[in-house]
Amino acid sequence: MKKLNVCVLFGGVSTEHSVSEVSASAVLDNMDRNKYEVYPVGITEEGKWFFYNGDIEKIREHTWQTGEIVPAVLSPDRTDKALLKLTDSGVEKICIDVVYPVLHGKNGEDGTVQGLCELAGIPYVGSGVIGSAACMDKCIAKILFQKAGIPQADWVELKLGETPDYELIETKLGYPCFIKPSSAGSSMGVTKALNRDELESGIALALEHDYKVLIEEAIDAREVECGVMGNLNPETADVLGEIKPAKEFYDFEAKYQDKDSKLMIPAPVDKATEEKIKELAIRAYRICECRGHSRVDFFIDRRDGRILLNEINTIPGFTPISMYPKVWENSGVLMTELIDRHIQLALCRED
Repeated sequence: MKKLNVCVLFGGVSTEHSVSEVSASAVLDNMDRNKYEVYPVGITEEGKWFFYNGDIEKIREHTWQTGEIVPAVLSPDRTDKALLKLTDSGVEKICIDVVYPVLHGKNGEDGTVQGLCELAGIPYVGSGVIGSAACMDKCIAKILFQKAGIPQADWVELKLGETPDYELIETKLGYPCFIKPSSAGSSMGVTKALNRDELESGIALALEHDYKVLIEEAIDAREVECGVMGNLNPETADVLGEIKPAKEFYDFEAKYQDKDSKLMIPAPVDKATEEKIKELAIRAYRICECRGHSRVDFFIDRRDGRILLNEINTIPGFTPISMYPKVWENSGVLMTELIDRHIQLALCRED
């Protein structure tokens, strides 16, 4: 059987650059080399593209740029369907069957790389341009969830240059409330405000990450996550996962640096709650035109048990503490099979 040529993209011009490197190293470690000829391509924080032909461990340790690298780009010419390695002796064209983006956050998870793959005519893993862009923008996603009748925390949107209506925010949401950049992942730039001064500083911080800010009511809630996989007929993992953050909320430090944060798999929820979360996850996945794979995050209100949708991550993490691969592993789908299924879904997007 002829091997498929798979280009794995990692790094990127994003605040989640280092997280992407760790995720990509896990994907590369678990790709079946009997099925795939793998071409890792790292994108630096400055936006330079390099084919990397070295030890995967250097990617995990964030030192791959000191290794064997050659400038390379994906050709946007759809008659090429190729990775172009730019060597001293000229351009080497490598036919690519599938692109596997492992790019978290902006310039990778937001429809930009997906648009490049569409131009190039190369199948790719994950959601398309619309699904990626809609889920990356939390404010746009909330409008879609609202349209679909999916319950969620109340919110106010604020854009750069607009004067905050503090009285509206305080009347509608109250304190505490959360302030988030609309298009940033891994909880970058997220703060919790207990008063107007903290609200003002939180808005200023969020605007350093994005031109649009989501201000959201705070819910005293458990955080439960659902793994979804598929195209037009998606399925959920058999089990859910629950996060026990080490800090008051699950910010970047609590996710990736604090060893006291805990993942509980399966999540200790009753069967009715589990089934409702899975049903809402599928509905949200479909309304946002997701494809391939996503992690759908929920809150369960501690006061009354309400289930509220938080967000969809269209390129979920594959780090050692990432929930998405763990819920599938606990559902009987190990990482190598998971990658196989993602690639097959990329080749048959409308199935």
